[in-house]
Formats: sequence, C-alpha cells, structure tokens
Amino acid sequence: MSDPVKTVAIVGCGTVGASWAALLLAHGIDVQATDPAPEAERYLRDFAVRAGAQLAELGLTGQGRLGFTPRLAEALQGADFVQENAPEKEELKQALLAEIDDLLPPAVIVAGSTSSLLRSRLVVRCRHPGRHITAHPFNPPHLVPLVELVGEDATVVAQAADFYRRVGRRPVVLGREMPGHIANRLASAVWREAVYLVEQGVASVADIDAAMAYGPGMRWTVMGPHMTYHLGGGPGGIAHYLDHLGASQVRRWQSLGSPSFDAATRAALVQGVDEEAAGRPVEELEAARDAALIALLKLRPQIS
Repeated sequence: MSDPVKTVAIVGCGTVGASWAALLLAHGIDVQATDPAPEAERYLRDFAVRAGAQLAELGLTGQGRLGFTPRLAEALQGADFVQENAPEKEELKQALLAEIDDLLPPAVIVAGSTSSLLRSRLVVRCRHPGRHITAHPFNPPHLVPLVELVGEDATVVAQAADFYRRVGRRPVVLGREMPGHIANRLASAVWREAVYLVEQGVASVADIDAAMAYGPGMRWTVMGPHMTYHLGGGPGGIAHYLDHLGASQVRRWQSLGSPSFDAATRAALVQGVDEEAAGRPVEELEAARDAALIALLKLRPQIS
C-alpha cells in the first residue's frame, strides 16, 4: 500500500459493489469485478453508467477501466486492493474470504462490507487474518462518504483509511468491533423510536419522517449529535447543557419505547410508507434521494 492503488478487485456486484466500482472508476482506478450471478455483469455496467453520470456532476470524470469475470481467481489477479460485498451470510463470507486469502499475496488488503456481522467471526478460516478489515459503507457508497473501518492490525487499518480518503470517502475507525458498527446502531436507535411512535398512534409515518428530515436531520447533515448538543448548551457548551438539561434528557430516555413488529404495527408501517410514497416507484424515490445527495455534496465539497 506504499504505492497508490491502481487496480481494485470488486467481489460481489450488487448495489453496494456496483456503487463502489462506479466511485473507483470515476477516480481513475481500474476495477476487476466478479460475481457468479447470471445478470451481474449487465447490472454492474448499467449501474456504472448511471452512477458515472452522477459523479460527473461532482467533477469526478476519471476513466478507470472496468473488467468483469465470473471467476474469482481471475478478478483477483494483479489487484492492489480488494473490496468484498457478498451477501450478509456468515458462513458464505467465511468461505469466500478464506478463498480470497489463499489466492492473494499476503500484503494485499481485503476490505469486507458487512452491516452487522463481526469481523472476528468472518476471518476464522483465513491464514492471514491481519490483512482483513471490515469496511462498511453507507448506501449508496459512491454518494455517501462514510466508511466504517474495523481491523486487528492498526497499520493495515491506517493504510486502508488513507486509500479511502484518496477516493473522497470519510473513514471512521472503531476501537473495537460492535454489531452494527456506529452508524447503523445510531440509525437503528432512531428508527426504533420512529416505529414506536407509529405503534402508539402518536403521528403518521409521513409526519414522523418530516419531523426528522426538517428538524434534527438538517442539523445532523453538518454535525453529529454530540456537537449538536454542545451548541445546544449555548456559550457554556456541552457542560452547561448537561448541568441544566441533562436531567430532562434522562427523562426522555426513560420514556423511549421498545416496539414490536407484530401484524398491526407492520400493517401500519406499510400503509404509512405507501401513503408517503404517493404511488412513486422505488426507482423514482431513489433518483430523488440521489439528486438531493448530489446537491448536498456540492454544498459540502470538503469531505475530510
């Protein structure tokens, strides 16, 4: 990793893998992709075209070369870095990472994407576990800068973080592994309460979404919860907030709910989301989301 990464092997070409590929290509990095699914290559190339146009709006017009093969060994040949994006199944990933480990020179870093599985469990069959890290992105990776890193070798993690910064990502490093890492745990905590509010009939799905999007969501676009509450304390900052409003925060914590996905709650969520979507298909909603993300990125070009 002392030299810039020139070729990345993408293992798994679903939404996440295809998005990673598009980002790397736009930064002028060659991609060797592999996936055993029959339609994988067509999906990857179609996605790369659409995502490439989006990235061009952000000034990223690199001309990395895209290759595809259904054979893993072929895709790994000559790769400087590996981005694995196989389905979220522990046994499948264990076997795949062990196979990748056997096929690569020991110095090549293997970054695996998992939203909830523990890295230590995934590398149990690898001969060189230290070069394997978890690198969990937020979807879609080509537009959302976050990537969460977990590894046992600090040097490997630092090298991977440097690589991700080179392609405009914002790496965060976990001091120890945790199911769901950081961002998914935060998102899950918010959604749990959002589901509870629906379950309790407090508000409609659309109004709960609006409360987040037009309230804390706007602040969280530019800073996280700790800094937000620091500013909420005025000139005295977080210390003043904790002294004067910490008790009220505890009372709110104590009133937070633990909803269940019983039949009634599931039906209310599905109906509420259908009403909020107002007949718009998922593809249209995704396009609107991506356009908004691009607009935000144009306003905030400094990702580091």
